[in-house]
Amino acid sequence: MADYGLSHIIYLWNPSIRMLDLLLATPSTDEDTRSVIGLAYNSQNNDFKILRLLSFFWGQEAEAEAEIYSLSTDSWRNVVITMESLRGYEPNFGTIGQFDPPCIIFNGALHSVAITNRHRFILSFNVNDESFHEIMLPPNDLDGVHVCCTELAVFKGSLAVFIYTDDHWGVLCHIWVMEEYGVAESWIRKYMVPTILNSHFYGCTDNGELLIKTATGLVSIDPESRNQSILAIEDADWVGCTANSMESLILLDGD
Repeated sequence: MADYGLSHIIYLWNPSIRMLDLLLATPSTDEDTRSVIGLAYNSQNNDFKILRLLSFFWGQEAEAEAEIYSLSTDSWRNVVITMESLRGYEPNFGTIGQFDPPCIIFNGALHSVAITNRHRFILSFNVNDESFHEIMLPPNDLDGVHVCCTELAVFKGSLAVFIYTDDHWGVLCHIWVMEEYGVAESWIRKYMVPTILNSHFYGCTDNGELLIKTATGLVSIDPESRNQSILAIEDADWVGCTANSMESLILLDGD
């Protein structure tokens, strides 16, 4: 699945006919529109859904929007996302001006980091009932430290936030894990892992190793022992498009 700029062309693999479906999302006339896309399976209705989150230039007061596609009906619908709709009141946090990729699937919902000019949180989208909810991020204990980026992941079966900081100690990855889904008080910082500058996080394996692309190729890092393994995978950009990675004992040999 891909979203190509202003053309908003999305390719979706249709498992029933084993072909690629070309979907045209609602085009935008605003070149400052940004989008994040997630794909999920609705187990209750045996349906695939696409969530496309749209945010607009920070100088505008336009509310963020969501476009929801259902494969079973081959149709899109639009939803306006406001802080009032999430909380039932306006908390004076301003409008959502940015969504940060990735948009990950976990516990029957798609998740992405949403940012207003006064607030950061995780926006969740329940695939079955198509409802949006707010999940609080870990408490901010990094005051005075430069935060490079924040990324969501699934770490050993739990929702996790990877916060990358850059200071005189180098680049550190702070791994926060939500031990009880949806309960903000259950966030706990598990590890702080040194990483490499200008590296790119591609997700976790099912046993909790981090997949990171460096200038020399794809490596896996054990956050507990900090051991690194160089993976003999060439042109590893496709790894960033996978939902989950797991180890295998299958040996690929010869042709």
